[in-house]
Amino acid sequence: MTITPQQIETTLKQIVDPTTGKDYVTSKALRDIRIDHNQVLVEIELGYPARSVLENVRQQVAEALQAIPGVGQITVNVTSQIIAHSAQRGLKLIPGVKNIIAVASGKGGVGKSATAVNLALALAAEGAAVGILDADIYGPSQPQMLGVSGRPDSPDGKTIEPMRAHGIQMMSIGLLIDAETPMVWRGPMVTQALQQLLNDTLWHELDYLVIDLPPGTGDIQLTLAQKIPVTGAVIVTTPQDIALLDARKGLKMFEKVGIPILGIVENMGLHTCSQCGHTEPIFGTGGGDKMCRDYNVELLGTLPLDIKIREHTDAGTPSVVAEPEGQIAITYRTIARRVAAKVSDLAKDYSKVFTQIIMEDD
Repeated sequence: MTITPQQIETTLKQIVDPTTGKDYVTSKALRDIRIDHNQVLVEIELGYPARSVLENVRQQVAEALQAIPGVGQITVNVTSQIIAHSAQRGLKLIPGVKNIIAVASGKGGVGKSATAVNLALALAAEGAAVGILDADIYGPSQPQMLGVSGRPDSPDGKTIEPMRAHGIQMMSIGLLIDAETPMVWRGPMVTQALQQLLNDTLWHELDYLVIDLPPGTGDIQLTLAQKIPVTGAVIVTTPQDIALLDARKGLKMFEKVGIPILGIVENMGLHTCSQCGHTEPIFGTGGGDKMCRDYNVELLGTLPLDIKIREHTDAGTPSVVAEPEGQIAITYRTIARRVAAKVSDLAKDYSKVFTQIIMEDD
């Protein structure tokens, strides 16, 4: 019995990638089909880092192909390829950075910074080259959360080498000032400082740069959103009504400046008592789901109100590295793959494809 490429494609159209929610043909993950008599080789290329699920995808595809009559030996190769995607119109990408993911919240105290650092570490754990920029000039927390101290090096007195922690690159105003020095700056100075941190840091070939934005939706946040080439934004909230009110403002801010919303992360969804095991939704339920339905965005994941998340970040070893096989780390890695998959669906950046034309007077 002759096996055709059409049979292979038809089969692959019927199985769905759990991360993207799309079949491997529609998502253009299917790169090659080779048939030699009854032997079949299929190449799958995912647009997101997926180290922890590559084998699952390979098995899923192989099992589906085994159902085709006459198929003999099956070889499925699964790889990831992360490319640059375009940002807001008129903004050029940062050298050495393919994609920028902004992590924001409408208000403080919802676990935004813990989400940002664990998202960055989860993307790295899945195989991506990742950096994190602490954009909270008034209250930088990433040095503490990543256990980084000291001053970054400057090779030429103008640019800065990023610090390294747990396999990712990082930069923060907290590394350039004394820990107890208050930043009594007005908005324009804060904006300028952030742009300098972003542009003067020598980022080394990052697939993703996660930016931990300050809380709020004021003039500073809007200015930053207009001047930083952001690929997409993640909104962090808790289920309670007050937090959701502010989260909606943050979401609308990004919409106004043309930045895609990659999804919403709901923090502190459930709390389980460490003494009796009783579980209850201290901050309410269903808030993140309702917000996603209202704005047609994805709920990327829900995290519990767990003391370990706080303990891990306070100790400088966030949950993804402190307990990499724990349920919290698994949740963060699932969120990271979903975020990256949403990025892969966005418009690609073709700026490097076009030849630059320079006009000179005779």
